[in-house]
Amino acid sequence: MPRLLIVSPHFPPVNTPDMQRVRMSLPYFVDAGWEVVVLTVDDRQPLAPVEPDLLATVPRPVRVVRTGAFSRNWSRYLGMNNLGLRTLPHLYLRGRQLLKKEAFDLVYFSTTQFIVCVLGRVWHMEFDTPYVIDLQDPWLSDYYQQPGAPPPPGGWKYHFSHALAKHLERWTLRQCAHVVSVSGHYLLALRQRYRWFHEDSGSVLTFGAPDEDFAVAREKRTTAPALLPATASIKIAYAGRLGPDMRPALDVLFAAIARFKDAPRPFELFFFGTSYAPAGQGAASTTDLAARHGISHLVHEKTARIGYIDSLRIMLETDLALLLGSEDRAYSPSKVYPTLLASRPTLAVAPANSVLEAKIQELGGAALITFAPGAGGAADAAQNLSALLAGFAGNPGRPLGAPPQLAVLEQQYSAAAIARRQLEVFNRLIARSRTTPPPLPVAEYWPTLPPLQP
Repeated sequence: MPRLLIVSPHFPPVNTPDMQRVRMSLPYFVDAGWEVVVLTVDDRQPLAPVEPDLLATVPRPVRVVRTGAFSRNWSRYLGMNNLGLRTLPHLYLRGRQLLKKEAFDLVYFSTTQFIVCVLGRVWHMEFDTPYVIDLQDPWLSDYYQQPGAPPPPGGWKYHFSHALAKHLERWTLRQCAHVVSVSGHYLLALRQRYRWFHEDSGSVLTFGAPDEDFAVAREKRTTAPALLPATASIKIAYAGRLGPDMRPALDVLFAAIARFKDAPRPFELFFFGTSYAPAGQGAASTTDLAARHGISHLVHEKTARIGYIDSLRIMLETDLALLLGSEDRAYSPSKVYPTLLASRPTLAVAPANSVLEAKIQELGGAALITFAPGAGGAADAAQNLSALLAGFAGNPGRPLGAPPQLAVLEQQYSAAAIARRQLEVFNRLIARSRTTPPPLPVAEYWPTLPPLQP
């Protein structure tokens, strides 16, 4: 039986985006006959929301090992709230104990706390255990160095983190057995940056659609109070980050919504969990833009993070689900797949040639409005969006865009499909191991993918 050690500092009941790939893959790893140990952090002061419902989605055979972290009561005086920095020595020691006492075929880092990935090379030097790194975001990002980009947030902390990433990424990836990434742009950047990083050094694995989680969300919806108010307006809802890279898409949306502000049944916008800042400390992303378009009374934003299951419930409750594209052409929005699975009328607003545009063109299931750079492109897009919204207002609830390609979603983007592709990577890497018999081909123990439950 192959043995896998997963390092994920965030893990249920704490809810963060960077642990969702691991959480959704675990049932399929177990079904495939893998013995899995998750090394995570027992953070008694989490910045992210705590969501006990997620614990029920972790298979019982998975052993979860929790280690400590330095308290924020003193680390905050050093300006150090980052969980990766606070837990690094604890993770190192606990991981070292596990690798010394037990034989693991592979170590898998799936996190955006990139500083902990250096432990892969440290442990590899001592135990010769291969390691894989999952890049859900770029470790070393050049977004704020691009022409026209806004100034980076965080002041000296950003410049320190950027300099640290520049050195640690190179050192860590040099001995990494394989890199999986949600975006091919990230792998291309690595190939351009390092001569020794080749095309076969990494694989593109997008986020998976949460096919099993919607059953939990639908059940909770029958017992919990509604998250959206019972108003006469047509509700458009969005749950997730709203960064400056999404502001152009937001501007197009608000310009179109403003044309209906005096309608008998206007459109009303609800944004949830738009900031990664601790509850009560996040800055609203929509206030000034809504005021400029004269629709402040129609725009409601809650910056505090919400539970993952609640974010799915919002998609089920809304009249019109919303997807926003990013100016960062490499950004791969994970919420595309759950939004399409919710089977609600969906609107996508994205820059031309963005990842979101490509995904909607491939998968359907949403009306797509794209815009070119510049004021002219945004004005044309707002005009097109206004026409689309006028048609929807006359017949709320009708599907928008091309029908969703559920077969493609099932075969390529479901949680089961993404887990299967991870296992194919893992199997290739451990095939030469001296301590483990050659693994069976994936098709032998998992011949067909389970069907999606839309």
